[in-house]
Amino acid sequence: MSSNARPLPWLAPNEPFPPLEQAWGSDSPAPGLLAAGGALDVSTLKSAYGQGVFPWFSDGQPILWWSPSPRMVLDVEQFQLHRSMRKTLRAFCKSETCEIRIDSAFESVIQACANSPRSGQGGTWIVPDMVNAYVQLHRAGYAHSVETWVDGQLVGGLYCVALGRFVFGESMFARKPDVSKIALAALVCFCRRHHMGWIDCQQNTRHLASLGASEISRDSFVDLVIRACSQPAPDWDFDPLYWHEMLPES
Repeated sequence: MSSNARPLPWLAPNEPFPPLEQAWGSDSPAPGLLAAGGALDVSTLKSAYGQGVFPWFSDGQPILWWSPSPRMVLDVEQFQLHRSMRKTLRAFCKSETCEIRIDSAFESVIQACANSPRSGQGGTWIVPDMVNAYVQLHRAGYAHSVETWVDGQLVGGLYCVALGRFVFGESMFARKPDVSKIALAALVCFCRRHHMGWIDCQQNTRHLASLGASEISRDSFVDLVIRACSQPAPDWDFDPLYWHEMLPES
């Protein structure tokens, strides 16, 4: 065990998280790991996200809490809409059988995400306890789904956590090409419309970087979260006019 891998605190339910600087460092077996245990109730999840902490664990593991540094975030003004995707999005916006909905099928979205493990993973981290926890968070008004519908069918989407005017991206799924990207583009338009400047992406991937996301320090990230979480939350619905934030000519 490296010098940066401190003994991992085990939390009792409702016990505060340790200081973020105690998270395991880059030369540890699990960079960003902060604590284990605790609970996945609404109050604990709200407290975690408001401090820059999120849960992530696999089936058979205890609840694990993470606060990596650096942190991958998307400045919504820097979102990269590539040429082919712009063409796809224009066609989607013009179609009478395609639409974006918010929060009309949250449980279906999170279950679809759980059934669509990320590339290179043998299973899913969205285990049944996580599904149940985020459904409760959704019912409390702090987790949302952005959904792509075609011909009356849910074909893709994403779910996220939102506190005040900060969005924490979680996972997405697609049953047709590009439909999860359309949902993400819709979320970016929603954020621009409501002056929500950042979407947390948690950890660096090549795909996220290609969309304009970049890394910032944990301290900078927490500062952004604290400021944005103190602002009033918008109403979570989607008006097709929001597409003008990305496609002014549409």
